Amino acid sequence: MRETMGWILQMVNDRFKVVLLLVAASGLCLGLASYFSGYPDIANVIWFASVVPVLAALSIEILRSLSRGEFGLDIVAALSMTAALVFGEELAAAVVAVMYSGGTFLESFAEGRARREMHALLARVPRIAMRHRNGGLEEVSLDEIGPDDVLLIRKGDVVPVDGKIASLAAFVDSSALTGESLPVRLSQGMEAMSGSTNAGEPFDLIALRRAEESTYAGIVRLVEAAQRSKAPMARLADQWSLGFLAVTVAIAFAAWWFTGDPIRAVAVLVVATPCPLILAVPVALVAGLSRAAHFGVLIKGARPLEAMVRIQTLILDKTGTLTDGRPQIVAINCNAGFAESDILRLAASLDQASKHPVAQAVVQAARARGIDLAVPSEVAEIAGEGVIGRVDGHNIVVGGDGFVAGRIGQKPGDHSALVAGSVLVAVAVDGQMIGHLVMADPLREGTRDMLAKLRHEGIARILLATGDRVEVARRVTDGLGLDGIHAGLTPDQKVLLVLVERKNGPVMMVGDGVNDAPALAAADVGVAMGARGAAASAEAADVVLLVDRIDRLGLGMEIAKASRRIALESVVAGVGFSIVGMIAAAFGYLTPVQGALLQEAIDVAVILNALRALHVAPNRDAILNQAA
Repeated sequence: MRETMGWILQMVNDRFKVVLLLVAASGLCLGLASYFSGYPDIANVIWFASVVPVLAALSIEILRSLSRGEFGLDIVAALSMTAALVFGEELAAAVVAVMYSGGTFLESFAEGRARREMHALLARVPRIAMRHRNGGLEEVSLDEIGPDDVLLIRKGDVVPVDGKIASLAAFVDSSALTGESLPVRLSQGMEAMSGSTNAGEPFDLIALRRAEESTYAGIVRLVEAAQRSKAPMARLADQWSLGFLAVTVAIAFAAWWFTGDPIRAVAVLVVATPCPLILAVPVALVAGLSRAAHFGVLIKGARPLEAMVRIQTLILDKTGTLTDGRPQIVAINCNAGFAESDILRLAASLDQASKHPVAQAVVQAARARGIDLAVPSEVAEIAGEGVIGRVDGHNIVVGGDGFVAGRIGQKPGDHSALVAGSVLVAVAVDGQMIGHLVMADPLREGTRDMLAKLRHEGIARILLATGDRVEVARRVTDGLGLDGIHAGLTPDQKVLLVLVERKNGPVMMVGDGVNDAPALAAADVGVAMGARGAAASAEAADVVLLVDRIDRLGLGMEIAKASRRIALESVVAGVGFSIVGMIAAAFGYLTPVQGALLQEAIDVAVILNALRALHVAPNRDAILNQAA
């Protein structure tokens, strides 16, 4: 309910800004039409009427800002509109009103577009569950589930509440919660956490607690608390506001004091209306948002884009972020004179009949190597253990080492030297163990180059924060040159790490799981792997990588820096020209209307410059890789 109300209020606010812009623009145009038709008095009335709503909305916003102890550029815009109306310069006031309402509309447009795309991204989140009732199944909402209810968790379903496995066994993917990259087998009576995903066959779950009391809900509450405590990010335009306001007031007061002509002060204020700041900054940043989205980097508004430039510490999750989050074959150990290709072919041929993630990874690896697979027969799958069947007339057994060894009457081998975090898949043919496939979740391609590039871009510290075991974390990150490895962390411990690292400067957190969501919300900039990541992390983040590639992070930061640089160039040039115009107005060389027209010319120039952000060309190699 609270989320829905927030969306409604934000939508009303966005619509209100559109209405203000339409009122100001239509008032300016109708007034000009009346003026050139020979009705100047009617034109003044129209201009006055179109300025009042904008000025009223602006005054309310100023009062809100002052109540928070913030002084922004809105004060200069309000002063210029008020002074122009008081001294009968309605046309100048109307021009300023159009410029101001246009700037606020552009900012809300950028944020609104990001919210709409995020709404589509989060629409996949399940809201219902299948409950056993009176010998049948019924579809119920999560709010209706209570303790001791028996639920059917179908293949691919997200476990809706914390519960106890009622079936003989279940395979669940809890990587989004714990960072464990491979699915785990849960026996009857073991507990499954809400937010994990059924990676095997359907199973029954006995609910232990209601949805709002379960693991997933607790993480959501952590997200909300982190968002409330998150320090606000200052806009680039606000950083110039106090100095520009002081200069403007000083020149306007001096012009009035020394000449006794209030119109000169009005002209100074009109020329000083900070349209280069109000317009150029959001135009450049909106252009940067569009450019980043073109490469699959969804940045939720101008504030996080600006904040990306100032990041000093980068904290990375492991599973699904540094690693792909999907098991791959890293080695094949051969016995009895069999070749690697023979072992892989037999295992993959049989595994075609299984939907288990590890079995599918074996099949994909064989096909990637161009191996022709045979059609298996007489297949039987023992859930959570392995697969037996016939391939090319041979009896084949594929599965865990203990399962396969037991099927052929042998003792499991000693695999204590197995690399931490790996999974061993044994393969037997006609009662003989012929080899093992070593499966692991390897580092994403290009990660080392990406981290080196980010250090070059100015990030001082790069840390790993994962819920996985420390030995797995150390193996995966070996050679990356990280500044610290924090393993076995719970969601609240990740938040604490973000808060501690703030002493070194702004922090960026990158993750993809539900357990990362609170830390993403607490960081100055949270980045979620949105292509396959959890909806909770995408919702809590400021930036979502819609393309499942970690190198997009560096590309997004390049675009952010270039967009901010272009915005800064526009601000410096625009403010410089405005100060020259204010001095000319103070000496009587510009009337208020002429000052407004001069400001219009300055606006056009800085906006054209700001639009260069639409054509920012980040690392050429990254673009070519994306095209490939």
